[in-house]
Amino acid sequence: MPYFDAASSAPLHPVARQALLAALDEGWSDPARLYREGRRARLLLDAAREAAAEAVGCRPDELTFTSSGTRAVHSGISGALAGRRRVGRHLVVSAVEHSSVLHSAAAHEAQGGTFAEVPVDRAGTVSAAAYGEALREDTALACLQSANHEVGTEQPVAEVAEACRAAGVPLLVDAAQSLGWGPVPGGWSLLTASAHKWGGPSGVGLLAVRKGVRFAPQGAADERESGRAAGFENIPAVVAAAASLRAVRAEAAVESVRLRALVDRIRATVGSVVPDVEVVGDPVRRLPHLVTFSCLYVDGETLLHELDREGFSVSSGSSCTSSTLTPSHVLKAMGVLSEGNVRVSLPAGTTEEDVDRFLRVLPGVVAGVRERLGAPASPAPSPATAASLVVDALGRRCPIPVIELARVIGEVPVGGTVTVLSDDEAARLDIPAWCEMREQEYVGEEPADRGSAYVVRRLS
Repeated sequence: MPYFDAASSAPLHPVARQALLAALDEGWSDPARLYREGRRARLLLDAAREAAAEAVGCRPDELTFTSSGTRAVHSGISGALAGRRRVGRHLVVSAVEHSSVLHSAAAHEAQGGTFAEVPVDRAGTVSAAAYGEALREDTALACLQSANHEVGTEQPVAEVAEACRAAGVPLLVDAAQSLGWGPVPGGWSLLTASAHKWGGPSGVGLLAVRKGVRFAPQGAADERESGRAAGFENIPAVVAAAASLRAVRAEAAVESVRLRALVDRIRATVGSVVPDVEVVGDPVRRLPHLVTFSCLYVDGETLLHELDREGFSVSSGSSCTSSTLTPSHVLKAMGVLSEGNVRVSLPAGTTEEDVDRFLRVLPGVVAGVRERLGAPASPAPSPATAASLVVDALGRRCPIPVIELARVIGEVPVGGTVTVLSDDEAARLDIPAWCEMREQEYVGEEPADRGSAYVVRRLS
């Protein structure tokens, strides 16, 4: 069964498995003890730290192993903010950061701090100039991911780092998605990563803090990991994480070229075999193994279930796959279609045959979901019946409001309007996206007694 969700968690690398099993026998003792078993465990821990530091591009004594990538983010942000509290309590992040960064920002705000989100363009890229403008005299820390976890867009880390350096603000880079593919450009002050993203075991994160960066670990004091990560080190998992990082880096040059070609095939083919699809993310500056596209008139949860039935494991940023029924904050910040969203992220070793079969299966799956939802096969015009129409889609979730819009747009004359009443948060994103795809005019959003009124003018 093809597993196409490596961005969530990559399959355990064979080197990680071998290292983990070996370290279970050798690295079980307390590395802080001076007897033989403790010294053996300490040697394994030190070797793993050196290997990971080399891959990150920092000194071993700048690197801390944490219990997860999320814990690394939380510890890195809180420690840097506390260390620079005399400068101020302002934090800058991009609008498409991982939820762990945004949760840290929200917690910081709840404690009396402030934060600003730097917007991105339709490809999901932050502007280095806009990032620099967001920095203030009281900015204590800035955060930027190296590459986006949902759409694969790579960020201009080096340019943003230079803007931060000029302003005297440390930059924390979340490198969870990219570290397995290569080192992060220099200039960062703090860096975080997560082992299970590159084929290491889960439960291991990395936090690198450059010498000279003011940093005050938060929480109860602990003597382990320089006081930055409390608790007994999981040495077998740490050893496996470091070994697999070295292994995937050695394979990255060849594998990235091969997977990029497969992703290029998906990007080029999806739009031709499935109508009404938007491929999102930067087509050039992107991770080699990840592609995301959104399908009009499709229930994302049903689409993923149907692909699972066909033997493909994929994920989604669609509001219809979320328990909160709100669009992905990444897709929302980009202003792209969210309904029927599919993220394909290929693990190492993915074959051409698997990708070709996915492309053969996808059109039928999408067509089947659209048929069950009653989506229009095409925007066939019909005789105009009124200069304006109102569609009541209150209480109905994506993609029904957009489907209802598509059904009636031909019933108003060119220049006429359709007003869609909806209380689904996704409509705020998907109706304007539909207008752009269908070359109709999105007039705007108006208040309503319940939900919102989205006004669309027919242009053709």
